[in-house]
Amino acid sequence: MEYHNPVLLKESIDALNIKKDGIYVDVTFGGGGHSQEILSRLGPHGKLFAFDQDPDALANKISDERFVLIEENFRFVQRFLKFYRVEKVDGILADLGVSSHQFDEADRGFSTRFDGDLDMRMNQKSTTSAKEIINKYSEEKLATILFLYGELRNSRNIAKAIVEARADQEIETSFQLKEVLKRFLPNAKEHKILAQIFQAIRIEVNQELDALKELLEQTPKLLKDDARLSVISYHSLEDRLVKRFINAGLFSGEPEKDFFGNIIVPLEKVGKLIVPSSSEIKSNNRARSAKLRIAKLKG
Repeated sequence: MEYHNPVLLKESIDALNIKKDGIYVDVTFGGGGHSQEILSRLGPHGKLFAFDQDPDALANKISDERFVLIEENFRFVQRFLKFYRVEKVDGILADLGVSSHQFDEADRGFSTRFDGDLDMRMNQKSTTSAKEIINKYSEEKLATILFLYGELRNSRNIAKAIVEARADQEIETSFQLKEVLKRFLPNAKEHKILAQIFQAIRIEVNQELDALKELLEQTPKLLKDDARLSVISYHSLEDRLVKRFINAGLFSGEPEKDFFGNIIVPLEKVGKLIVPSSSEIKSNNRARSAKLRIAKLKG
């Protein structure tokens, strides 16, 4: 699994309660680890559809007549399943976040460890890169995304520093950006703060939270009565959306209630929140922040 070591592999696939002849969707194919595990549990008449918008993931395509890889963002899941004449499925898996491969490829610009172009596009056909956001967004807009997506209290000061620096010279690489922001990066917290800044920019580049909302809103229409949704998230912004949608059926505001005051929601949680074991975190440090939530249609 050089491309990506799958997190919570057994737990997330166990959560799907695989039926031998079922139809399943892995909306975040990546290195194919979760997909391979699903296929290993399917019988000859089972079917697995997988989604991934990153061209690099195509190299991991699985040669299996039960498997279909769709080269698109998972926000279009319902549309593309309809193209394959699939209305309902037995389970949906989402392993959110960035794959190890994307972090480890310097020229993708996701990592704070390597110097590379400020890109961060998961879909290489997208026209908006991190470079455009850093160099073109207004100071106010930069401050907003750093605050909302990076949860940075000093987002206004960071945005101001970026705007002042780019007036002299365009900021093109990861290390250039780090140099501009070095006064905001005390030694003890440098990695944490940089990770928050890069996370905020990456989420904006890929419209990650909007795509996640669209995916979640489609799941009640796609799931069969006894089907399962299995979602692994890696930061509080994602997890909050997943938890809120499972519990309330929406992302903000008050949920709808029936005549008796009971909340009307399409999904209900299955079991408790699952996190990686200490041994998994020890063998795969990127699992440390993972959270798995499981849901099904409210019965």
